[in-house]
Amino acid sequence: MSNSQTVAGLHSVRTALKHGPESILELWVDGARKQDRRVREVIGLARDSRIPLKYVSREQLDEITDGSNHQGVAARTLAPAAQDEQDLLSLLSRLDRPPLLLILDGVQDPHNLGACLRSANATGVDAVIAPKDRSVGLTPTACKVASGAAESIPFIQVTNLVRTLKMLQSEHRVWLIGTAGEAEQSLFGADLTGPVGIVMGGEEKGMRRLTRECCDLLVHLPMAGAVESLNVSVATGVCLYEALRQRSSAA
Repeated sequence: MSNSQTVAGLHSVRTALKHGPESILELWVDGARKQDRRVREVIGLARDSRIPLKYVSREQLDEITDGSNHQGVAARTLAPAAQDEQDLLSLLSRLDRPPLLLILDGVQDPHNLGACLRSANATGVDAVIAPKDRSVGLTPTACKVASGAAESIPFIQVTNLVRTLKMLQSEHRVWLIGTAGEAEQSLFGADLTGPVGIVMGGEEKGMRRLTRECCDLLVHLPMAGAVESLNVSVATGVCLYEALRQRSSAA
């Protein structure tokens, strides 16, 4: 099926079973490992949700998962779909708290996207927004790295990112905070407690000029060592956890 994907590994499959069992089409288990405690847990979750279960050999699982580290379990799931601008508007209208948004301007590595989605889910981000062009989407690799976050957090792909950012500012009073190494303001001195959109640039060139011009504030991440910058997914995690810290303290 073109709209399905294979999820492999105990953690990824267990997360999918707990948070999105309706998207799982079938489950494969290495018959030689069905007595393993962690594998039994996965089997129990699958049976509770009445998901078709098939015992196969390790060699068959290797083939199904293209040789990945499946740990004896794999599942075929419906691939999560990106949402659009209308979905974003609907989401914002339903929120009963100031939104926390993550905007990714030009992230092209699926591993980075997956890691960003995972951090966004862990820190209570309401939606992740990215442009359709020159950005990676919800590929199987991104979903695998996200470890279940791709199925549980809205991923919004927009046709015109600048237009969307201006709409967030004018209609929803979202304060856009971009990251830039040369910015004078430190991340830790910025107020992240209100309606906030944290804007991260792509792997090579950072934020595009028009995206940067939309930001209400630019901040830098303090660097105490010899390195000058962080990987975009690591920097995203730092920013989001600072937002979570501030918002938790203010609650």
